[in-house]
Amino acid sequence: MPFRVGLDHYQVEGIHGYFEHEHSQPQPFVVSVRVDLIDEVRDEVLSSTVDYALLQKAVDAVILESKPIRLLEKMGTDIAKFIQSRVDVESIFIRIEKPNAPLPHPGGLPFIEYTWNRTE
Repeated sequence: MPFRVGLDHYQVEGIHGYFEHEHSQPQPFVVSVRVDLIDEVRDEVLSSTVDYALLQKAVDAVILESKPIRLLEKMGTDIAKFIQSRVDVESIFIRIEKPNAPLPHPGGLPFIEYTWNRTE
């Protein structure tokens, strides 16, 4: 079975959210990204796998360097598109948690999960 490469619980702060007031103060987003490789990894050859740094750069490009995004769902697809534009993988899984999301009262951890598969 080919390998899965990932970056779990990467926390960055961004000015994203549905409400305008969320665009003025950075808030934390916790992102996990996993990719399934298409081919077997060649012994000691980085180019035959996915560099963890690429996964971090994908998150940074979307959360740190983009205009405010209103929905986590768009954020997830944008991260997946960044990865797809740079490497060939079988699938991409993304989980984005928003621990400080404005909720009516304390409790719970808002998140989205998105999976992209080459066959779809």
